[in-house]
Amino acid sequence: MTPQDHYTLSDYDLAVEAIRARTSVKPKVGLILGSGLGALAECIENADYIPYNEILRFPQSEVAGHRNRFVAGTLEGVPILAMQGRVHYYEGYSMQAVTFPIRVMQRIGVKILIVTNAAGGLNPAFSAGDLMLITDHINFMGMAGIHPLVGRNDPNLGERFLDMSDAYDPQLCQLARQAAQAQGIVLREGVYIGLSGPSFETPAEVRMLQRLGADAVGMSTVGEVTVARHGGIRVLGFSGITNMLVKGEQSGQAVSHADVLSIGRDVIAPKLEKLVRAVLRALRD
Repeated sequence: MTPQDHYTLSDYDLAVEAIRARTSVKPKVGLILGSGLGALAECIENADYIPYNEILRFPQSEVAGHRNRFVAGTLEGVPILAMQGRVHYYEGYSMQAVTFPIRVMQRIGVKILIVTNAAGGLNPAFSAGDLMLITDHINFMGMAGIHPLVGRNDPNLGERFLDMSDAYDPQLCQLARQAAQAQGIVLREGVYIGLSGPSFETPAEVRMLQRLGADAVGMSTVGEVTVARHGGIRVLGFSGITNMLVKGEQSGQAVSHADVLSIGRDVIAPKLEKLVRAVLRALRD
């Protein structure tokens, strides 16, 4: 970890001060919007927009489809802080930088994190355009040592050794199932595996990931969820299945980021909005 990627409580709290200087919202729910899914933030009412570049040391993405700003306001009557865009390890950031926003959410008072991503489908029962409830994940990067909790542990942020047996909150998952049923949304369920990227997977890698028990694969989320749980934040996660990696009719077809953005925006985002709104109504009630 390089010196510029080492953060302290003071860094997190300075970021919190910068956000509080630009909004009076006291968020209870944090929302991370993945590639092609940022439109949900446009539905937030009484919104305040806070560009990441106005927050000291806040990382910024150069990937298409990421707006690089917070949106603070209310959605279904719930005070919320949404991230329109996230940074990724493959952009050259450390995992501490990738998860810096989660620490800021923790320090500002967020109690529940709803995290979303665009993912490739590994389960042959899925189809492109499906929405998957993340019930567990495989931190492939973390197992190789690229883990956001490596280094000195600050007990003000969380315990040294983190229990990840319920990384995705069972009660929140059940709320999502009930909300999906009420809204008539087909909600798949499965295990998300996080890789570093930025290349998409080879056929041999796809077969390996399936044998490991993964249903969807992407290049984000696991570090953010790990740090959220370290900070005592409950997590609900969704993957938008933007492309299938295992179906014969798609074998040999190239995957492009433009296609990921398109199906995320046009097919998955409308379902995600309905589902997140329903979950927030349940939390409010």
